[in-house]
Amino acid sequence: MMTVTEKVAYLKGLVEGLDFDKDDKETKVINAVLDVLEDLALAVSDLDDEMALVTEQLDEVDEDLAELEDIFYDECDDCDCDCDDCCDCDEDMYEVECPNCGEVIYFDGEIIEDGEAECPNCGESLEFDLEFDCDCDCCEDEE
Repeated sequence: MMTVTEKVAYLKGLVEGLDFDKDDKETKVINAVLDVLEDLALAVSDLDDEMALVTEQLDEVDEDLAELEDIFYDECDDCDCDCDDCCDCDEDMYEVECPNCGEVIYFDGEIIEDGEAECPNCGESLEFDLEFDCDCDCCEDEE
């Protein structure tokens, strides 16, 4: 398959092979159009190269993000339920929105059990209430 640049070069060759009179008005228009097509073809080629590079970099960032998500959002393997509140897993993470700045912050269970923490964004002191409402079947035995 020919690239856009190769197609424009082919068209230029065809026009040159027709031996048009170079001083003719129509020939000047055709040559000007071919020059514009050549410039556009080169620009498209440059964009294709840049897009390939950006795509490669984005794939690398996506892989790195997936690794970080696996580490940060590692799910508890100790129980089969979907309830985060009923597991005593040390790796539970809790999402908290700071009432002062609105920043969403993630804390592990140990910090939540302490009852308070400081917002890393604005420094606001956050207090946590440890009462959980769990409607899953696995917590009924604990009540």
